[in-house]
Amino acid sequence: MLKWPPAAVSVLALLACSATLAQTTTITVASFPDLDRAAKAALPAWNKLHPEIAVKVVSLQYADHHTAMTTALATGSGLPDVMALDFRYIGKFAESGGLEDLGPAPYNGFALRDKFVKYTYAQATGTKGNLAAMPTDIGPGTLLYRKDLADQAGVSEADLTRSWESYIEAGKKIRAKTGAYLLADAADIRDIVLRTGLKDGEGLYFDAQGQVLVDSPRFVRAFELGRAARQAGLDAKVSAWTNDWAAGFKQGRVASQMMGAWLTGHLKNWLAPDTTGKWRSTVLPGGLAGSFGGSFYAIPRKAANKAAAWEFVRFMTANKATQLQSLKVLDTFPALVEAQADPVMDEPIAFLGGQPARRLWRDIAAQVPAIRVHKHDSMATDVMRDEFEKVVAEGKPIPAALADARALIERRARR
Repeated sequence: MLKWPPAAVSVLALLACSATLAQTTTITVASFPDLDRAAKAALPAWNKLHPEIAVKVVSLQYADHHTAMTTALATGSGLPDVMALDFRYIGKFAESGGLEDLGPAPYNGFALRDKFVKYTYAQATGTKGNLAAMPTDIGPGTLLYRKDLADQAGVSEADLTRSWESYIEAGKKIRAKTGAYLLADAADIRDIVLRTGLKDGEGLYFDAQGQVLVDSPRFVRAFELGRAARQAGLDAKVSAWTNDWAAGFKQGRVASQMMGAWLTGHLKNWLAPDTTGKWRSTVLPGGLAGSFGGSFYAIPRKAANKAAAWEFVRFMTANKATQLQSLKVLDTFPALVEAQADPVMDEPIAFLGGQPARRLWRDIAAQVPAIRVHKHDSMATDVMRDEFEKVVAEGKPIPAALADARALIERRARR
């Protein structure tokens, strides 16, 4: 049985001193596509650094992985040593009580805080102050748009970004001149606008006391603008990650998409590789700085090899070379500030017409507020999506939709 050292002794020293660990340790890393590719790509360098620790990467599809990890934490069966988590689920897992607190000794993760983009630690910290996971990649929010379609319609980048109203008006020109939709789903506007005006320490759906915020003015505006885009016929009415969504990009039927900067890699690698050079990246309408997605690594409390697991987590998150390799393999954006200072940020991106867009993404990431996460964020997101659909598809009044959303979220949160 591995015995933890006193707080003053580092986990690294423990690894060096443990002959048994050095000879026999194999850790399991549970992940999901495409994050699993980053872990696998890092293994050659890891094996040179830690030949005494073998790493087995197991992967399930996104939803299946998070469901399996929820079950494993609840039952204590089938637990990996390292658990990858997506941003959407981090609040729920941070409050589960099933993860190690990586902040204090023996991990001392809080000592690494300044090495990462500031908002990532807020995302991974539970209400009890526990650091549930370490950030590995982030998703600075960007507007990716088809420059060829914008040029054909006589629309400038400034027209697309000046304000939300200007973005919608530009979309009308694009639709009229090219036949392309401005965006895939009006719900994207809703999801982004509701982040407007948030400051460090505030929550998206819940305040510090756990009170539901979804009938506040920012939600009203988010619903109104999303509805305006739908009523103007500017969205293709297709949800993200569906076959129709992907086809819209391949066929040039969608002129823009607001999402994390990592979408650039997906467009280049599999969504629309034949559109290289036609896309550009810019700020979100109105200059909003937002975060869309991101990945983390956690260690279950009942993991069998916590010391070795922590070494791997550090290697994947706080190691500049590993972070830069993940950027090259997956086109993810590093959470580590040191990696963001690398000259690779100045390189032109061929898919974006030679634009050195990583500079822009770095600037956006530095402005994103450190928003608190809540264990019911994922549930609240689902409720809001359902109510918005009732507004745009069935004509439900926005005040009624938001009131119903609030009541349902409160009821489910009490369970």
